[in-house]
Amino acid sequence: MARTQATDYAERREAILQRAAALFAERGFLGASIADLARTCKISKSLVYHYYPSKEDILFDVMDSHLRALEAGATEIESRKGDAAEKLRALTHKFMHLYVGAEARHKVLLNELQRLPPKRRAIIVGRQRHLIAFVESLIGQLKPDVAQRPEKKLSLAMLYFGMINWTHTWFDPRGPVTPEEIAELAADLTLSGLPGT
Repeated sequence: MARTQATDYAERREAILQRAAALFAERGFLGASIADLARTCKISKSLVYHYYPSKEDILFDVMDSHLRALEAGATEIESRKGDAAEKLRALTHKFMHLYVGAEARHKVLLNELQRLPPKRRAIIVGRQRHLIAFVESLIGQLKPDVAQRPEKKLSLAMLYFGMINWTHTWFDPRGPVTPEEIAELAADLTLSGLPGT
């Protein structure tokens, strides 16, 4: 007879995922074991394996869950009315909102992608490319002169992501500058450049 799934299965799985993201961000994927994760979660190794068949499954889900949240945000912005500038500004706010509290998942995504096997890595890269393509499309609408130059459009999109993707290394959401202010600064720089230049 199949084992009945607990009513709080999703919540417990998410709790394991959250602890795993923090552990992998701190120690690296190779530096953290399932035993370490079980201790951090205050559960047995066998219970970890009940929720996730392997450590690699956990790593994939840490990255995939983060990217799915970003994709959902981008899809919601894409469906809104408004011009490309309004959408890019809204997207920047959405990304910063999603990054705050997900610093560990974001760090794992940036640092541990090579630990996934090729098929799973391709899924993650595909999600990343989808997000990049959306920003490229907005840039193409904003700057018709680069719309026909894919290499320049991609460069501008990657510069945009370069501004916000690494905020986890220096930005403190409890500090004097809010995530909303950071989003505004990043959007302004992308849309208008430095003030007075």
